[in-house]
Amino acid sequence: MALARADLESLLETRQLARTLTQALPSSAGLVDEYAVGPTGVSGLDARLLGGVPRGQLSELVGPRSSGRTSLLLRLLAAATARGELVALVDALDMFDVESAATAGVDLERLLWIRGLVVANPGMCHDMNQRAMEQAVRALTLVLQAGNFGLVVFDVIDAPIEALRRLPFTTWLRLQRMVEGRQTICVLAGAERMARSSAGLTLHLGMKEQGSGIREQGAGIRYAGRLFEGLDIHARVIRARARVREDTPVGIRTTVCHHG
Repeated sequence: MALARADLESLLETRQLARTLTQALPSSAGLVDEYAVGPTGVSGLDARLLGGVPRGQLSELVGPRSSGRTSLLLRLLAAATARGELVALVDALDMFDVESAATAGVDLERLLWIRGLVVANPGMCHDMNQRAMEQAVRALTLVLQAGNFGLVVFDVIDAPIEALRRLPFTTWLRLQRMVEGRQTICVLAGAERMARSSAGLTLHLGMKEQGSGIREQGAGIRYAGRLFEGLDIHARVIRARARVREDTPVGIRTTVCHHG
């Protein structure tokens, strides 16, 4: 039985897994989604994904800096809230930009934002950083147990790779079992793949280059006059569970909003 939102917030606060919770989340009672996928809001990508990111699976959104990963992540959140779904973001490094999210169309009233304590450069405090990473995973576990979110994102995009690699591999297996059979989309966002075979779908982002390949930087930058306009991104779709491995590049154009 799904936990009520108030119970979830109480659990998170009691276990000291959240420093900030958004207020007045609307109820998701009565929402019925008849589809097995959630569209990303990027038509070309959704076509390749046969409609969108699969529900009831652990998926990954990975890529290096300036690969478009944050832009696509915001598109995912905006698309989910536009469908009337509740979304949750476990922001392990506390780097979520609320203004950018609102500009991208994310309905902040439908967002549960859980802020973490992981730092990108821990210095000599590796043990403290590792505990912070484990706390973020526990927060993610509690959110998935709640069962009333259409999209749950675990954002560790700028986290130290060693902190992620020190997590037991069974972490991802356990999370996959938790989300199976549910309407929840669970997305792990990071610099490189984490869940491996536990992830049903991986979107590997990189800069567009000539031909069908992906290069991780230095190409695909667009300018309008002297202003940076956006990026031409390729998303490589990898389905680990398919009998025939799919590895198809998809073009995505990102745009920068210029403020006067």
